[in-house]
Amino acid sequence: MTLAQALFAPRAVALIGASGDASKNTARPQRYLKKHGYAGHVFPVNPTRSEIFGVKAYRCASDIPEPVEHAYILIEDVEQALEECGKRGIAVASIFSGGFADAGAAGMERQKKLVARASELGVRLLGPNSMGVIVPGSLAVSVNAVLEMESLPAGTTSIVSQSGTMLGTLLSRGAARGLGFAKLVSVGNEADIGVGELVELLAADAATRVIVLFLETVRDAARLARAARKAHAAGKAIVAYKLGRSTLGEKAALSHTGALAGTDAALDAYFRDCGIARVDMLETLLEIAPLLAGRRPLDLSRPGKVFVVTTTGGGAASVVDRLGMHGVELAAPIMDLTMAGTGRNYADALEKGARTDCDAVVACVGSSAQFHPDIAVEPIIRSPNVKPVVTFFTPQADRSLALAAAHGIPAFRTPEACADALAAFFSWRSPRATPRVASGSVSDQPFELLANLGIPVAPWAIAEAPDFAHRIAYPVAVKTLEAHKTERGGVILGVANDAELRQKAAALGNRVLVQRMERGLLEAIAGYRRDPVVGPVVLVGMGGVMTEIYRDYVLRMAPVSVEEGMEMIEQVKGFAAIRGFRNLPRGDVQALARAVSALSSLASVDAVEEAEVNPILVKAEGIVAVDALVARRQA
Repeated sequence: MTLAQALFAPRAVALIGASGDASKNTARPQRYLKKHGYAGHVFPVNPTRSEIFGVKAYRCASDIPEPVEHAYILIEDVEQALEECGKRGIAVASIFSGGFADAGAAGMERQKKLVARASELGVRLLGPNSMGVIVPGSLAVSVNAVLEMESLPAGTTSIVSQSGTMLGTLLSRGAARGLGFAKLVSVGNEADIGVGELVELLAADAATRVIVLFLETVRDAARLARAARKAHAAGKAIVAYKLGRSTLGEKAALSHTGALAGTDAALDAYFRDCGIARVDMLETLLEIAPLLAGRRPLDLSRPGKVFVVTTTGGGAASVVDRLGMHGVELAAPIMDLTMAGTGRNYADALEKGARTDCDAVVACVGSSAQFHPDIAVEPIIRSPNVKPVVTFFTPQADRSLALAAAHGIPAFRTPEACADALAAFFSWRSPRATPRVASGSVSDQPFELLANLGIPVAPWAIAEAPDFAHRIAYPVAVKTLEAHKTERGGVILGVANDAELRQKAAALGNRVLVQRMERGLLEAIAGYRRDPVVGPVVLVGMGGVMTEIYRDYVLRMAPVSVEEGMEMIEQVKGFAAIRGFRNLPRGDVQALARAVSALSSLASVDAVEEAEVNPILVKAEGIVAVDALVARRQA
């Protein structure tokens, strides 16, 4: 039996620690399995009982006389339960119990030993701290109280969640909208089976069309990236909601790049790189699935465009306003129909919209959605499948939401979720093929590192007291050898001769950097960083001392090609000044793109943690780096 079968379609389930007290959580799985249509054998395991709710109970799992594929461990002595699973030949053990990585350093050590022993026994682990696995209509290995529902809505969306309680939240909210699910899995601590491996399984699952991820972090970025590419190849869309903003990256940052490219910003780049759509709202995570199902990313190189048809001006305005905040544009003026606009007129308007130069059609429906769902939704159902059509119902319209869901129409309860979904859809990209970019040799001296990468550097020298002798042509800049020189008053510009140099350099220390003064059209920043969660990233943006104030930058996973570097540069707003805006002098953005690509090649060099060039002066012809830093990885 495969891992997928043991997880989602086991022929027998053992409940280790099943309780005969109906008031306890540990009594729930047995009841839920029966209630929600599990057709296999259920074996309660409890050393103090001979039967539980009319079903024979066993002292330990190894006493069960028949083959068992899946065990749910509900007791504190997980280690002993695991040994029994190994003896019985159980393929998968889902662990509800805690006290592992969630319990500090000692718990983490306990978890490592548990995983090692499970590997020896040939048992795969889901959890610990797992709320289990739910397959509507056939399997409910869980203690989640949402399973008190009379029936579970089936559908084609599968959920992998790092929060067990969120399975219940999503399942119940989906049911209220008429949205169903194929499979729901709580990964808990991900000690063994993780998000990436589950995405691989779901990519091969015939019942799944959309994979929804509720994430607190990304524990194995490489595995998830590979899985996402398999899902894309199989025609399965993935959408993620990432909870919270990690401070890991910011704490480790030595550079402006680190301050800008914190872990949450790096995750944006990572999701884009993997072909995972990212939403900002929990509501959207549910409602976006019909929009993504069966579709490929548009891979737009421009802002998304929508055509809006409405029977309620205020409702349409609320959506358009939010879309504008996401950078989405109108393909044409809003088509505002009267109340008579339902029926044929509405259908004609939708068809006209689908034929325009838009990427999606938005149908905003007023009060008829609440009281006349057939009239409100029918024109949308009949609309030509030329462009995606989404709808926003302004009133509370449960029947219309259910009708839309039944026909695979993306329907939204709020303008915020509607706009968030469309923005995520337009930003969704196909997984990127990582380019091969040759890297130079590594040096701890930042300018030597840049030179090795082929990035031009302003002539420089190290000068020492007392005479601070050097061979750089005047005028020069004199700098300390520390990072963040400007912020610390460690830069003196326009030094004209030896006498002035000796006078001013002494205030900076016994060893200083002397560098030829340079001029350019614009100051840029290019940075590389090995993010602790997702790995190497590269950044380009407006540089200089105001870098962190402007926060005008683009971040991508490293390495990037020169062509991708150009695409990044095109998206930095401040670079319009060197792209010929209003006849301003053009800068050599191609040379800047080559520098970005060269810096990104450090992704193949394990020794470098961070490297940054700030500023790079962009000239009419060429570029020149005038300040840089490099930080090696700690052993």
